Amino acid sequence: MRSKGSTRGRIFAISMLVLSFALVLSAEAFAGVKAGSVTHLSGPLFAKKADRTIKVLTVDSVVELGDTLVTEKKTYAKIQFTDNGVMILRPNSQFKVSDYQFEETAPARDKAVFNLVRGGIRSITGKIGKRGNIDSYKLMTETATAGIRGTTFEARICEGDCGSLPNGLYFFVVEGTIVVTNEGGSKVFSVGQYAYVKDAVTIPMLLPENPGIDFSLPLVIETGLRDGDAGNADRGCKVR
Repeated sequence: MRSKGSTRGRIFAISMLVLSFALVLSAEAFAGVKAGSVTHLSGPLFAKKADRTIKVLTVDSVVELGDTLVTEKKTYAKIQFTDNGVMILRPNSQFKVSDYQFEETAPARDKAVFNLVRGGIRSITGKIGKRGNIDSYKLMTETATAGIRGTTFEARICEGDCGSLPNGLYFFVVEGTIVVTNEGGSKVFSVGQYAYVKDAVTIPMLLPENPGIDFSLPLVIETGLRDGDAGNADRGCKVR
């Protein structure tokens, strides 16, 4: 007799496979559609385009649907999306704009699906996720998917590059709430909380405190954020 857990895991895996396939088709069909632009850079930033070419991006460069953005070891990059959302990429990160749809007059069509492949990001919600369908925003990783409820949060993938910390996916909620889901289940985390996802089959867990990850931002980026976007935690230490 099959357990409910194994059945749920198979359903989740199949759903993610179908979604991933749909996103590939979507990216290919709508490649070239503007999603946002680069507003700050502290080093090299590359975009792997949907047609497999590689482009060097600079400040004011357009970020398109289907782009996979890659930062170097000292690069911070800030992307301003057309819905006024902001994505800050940390050094040694790889981040894909898997699906993105925004029309000012058509909130029902809103969609933002991003894929964090490695490294870390800070996400500041724009209009997508705050109007229309609240489930229109998703951050996907190999181990879990995060949905938002009008928020600012950090996500960091550790793969032997976080000192003595166990490998896995870490979250810090700066503002609002996030819903983290994988094969193990789903859990809600709110402002000021830290979360850890060991792997794709282990339920996300609440951490009692910061596990030891520096979630601060370079001063030049943090002072350029909209009022309130940077939250009220992890502000004491700035990268200068």
